[in-house]
Amino acid sequence: MSDQGVKEITPQELMEKLAANEKLQVVDVREVEEWNAGHIKEARLIPLGFLPHQTDELDKDVPVVLVCRSGARSHMATEYLTSLGFDAANMVGGMLAWPGEKEVE
Repeated sequence: MSDQGVKEITPQELMEKLAANEKLQVVDVREVEEWNAGHIKEARLIPLGFLPHQTDELDKDVPVVLVCRSGARSHMATEYLTSLGFDAANMVGGMLAWPGEKEVE
């Protein structure tokens, strides 16, 4: 945990959870162009600016992992969702650190 109290998860830990079919929501908060260039297959796109308008699409009972390019935007999104009572974690290092396959649109 960082000083701000934001939960963090490493890309490796996320890969293991996805491989184990753990129930979680992966939300990519990058812009559409970035998403199209490559994203985690199990993720869904909600650009950071749209997140406040789309939180009702997320399940509060299922952990949320937030992803962006380097981890800065997803850190903000994690703080935001945590403040709303979600079990949210920021994927450290973002897509730059993602060792798994990327799906391209």
